[in-house]
Amino acid sequence: MDHKEFRNCLGRFATGVTVVTCDNQDECHGLTANAFTSVSLDPPLVLVSIDRNTKAYHKLKNNRFIINILSAEQQNTALHFAGKTFDKQPFEWAQSEFGYRIKDSLAYIECEPWAEYDGGDHVLFLGKVHDFDYLEGEPLGFYGGKFSKIVQDL
Repeated sequence: MDHKEFRNCLGRFATGVTVVTCDNQDECHGLTANAFTSVSLDPPLVLVSIDRNTKAYHKLKNNRFIINILSAEQQNTALHFAGKTFDKQPFEWAQSEFGYRIKDSLAYIECEPWAEYDGGDHVLFLGKVHDFDYLEGEPLGFYGGKFSKIVQDL
């Protein structure tokens, strides 16, 4: 199978964009991820898929984490956590009981570890939701390997 073409095929599924943050020994870490989904309402569970070859994999293992759902205005924040550097940090931190999250995100979901599953070259982290909040606004979308708008009205 041609992995590049398979990735292009998967890119035809439009998603939102998140930044997953966690604290690790007094250090805050985050990564941009669009492989996120809800799993269960009772108990409240969410899932994020993380590449085994990233630093984030080791930092998330057996650790609490926060899913930050980004707004359309937070594209530079997504790029920052995907590895692009900026002269000035394009976001502000907000602290909570579970660690640091991205201030003014469209939504955040604070989780404790529930389970981890082998996902081939990724690990599927399930988190039990302990707190969340959300704002009204336009979400940041991702389609075909590029940021995009999500149209709410047809």
